[in-house]
Amino acid sequence: MIRAVRIVLPGAVLSGDLALPVGTTGLVIFAHGSGSSRHSPRNRFVAQRINAQGLGTLLVDLLTAEEEETDEVTHEIRFDIGLLARRVAQVVAWAGRQEQTAHLLIGLFGASTGAAAALVAAAGLPAGVVRTVVSRGGRPDLAREALARVQCPVLLIVGGRDDTVIDLNEQARAKMRCETELVVVPGATHLFEEDGALGEVADLAAEWLGERLGKEA
Repeated sequence: MIRAVRIVLPGAVLSGDLALPVGTTGLVIFAHGSGSSRHSPRNRFVAQRINAQGLGTLLVDLLTAEEEETDEVTHEIRFDIGLLARRVAQVVAWAGRQEQTAHLLIGLFGASTGAAAALVAAAGLPAGVVRTVVSRGGRPDLAREALARVQCPVLLIVGGRDDTVIDLNEQARAKMRCETELVVVPGATHLFEEDGALGEVADLAAEWLGERLGKEA
């Protein structure tokens, strides 16, 4: 069952949707990409597959309503990786203070610019706080110097027809010193809109996260 949550942070109040399967041992926090939100049908589809794996999910808007209104005009805040990464780290800390989620292992799922924010957040938090990061069609290259400081395992998923993003993911992977895996989904474009493509992404993510956040982790 999905429950709406209000996440009170220093200087911002964010909206989120929390789903916690009975007996879950892990929580996957979603960092949405540029111009997206917790209502993204692609991320909600992936979240459902992750829930079916027995893991919890938290889809959260990293911008306030006022910031989203400004960004609709300027398109600048969505590319402020520093701000987005701070929000991701603050949401991780928030989850660690809630009775329902404090005991759960934390993973991050980022799409587009949200992947960079997730990686920067993971790099800046104490070792072991974030157990893994998954990127869907992400821009990990935007994490820049933080890439070398990421210590948790990272899964990069890219569409086979998304040539530029494949190159950027390969460049980012070369800078990381942690366990990394780059999976290319054949025939898929950036948004994985082709038949079966998003399902393959969801299955890859759910399996990876289940191994690192599940009962056997």
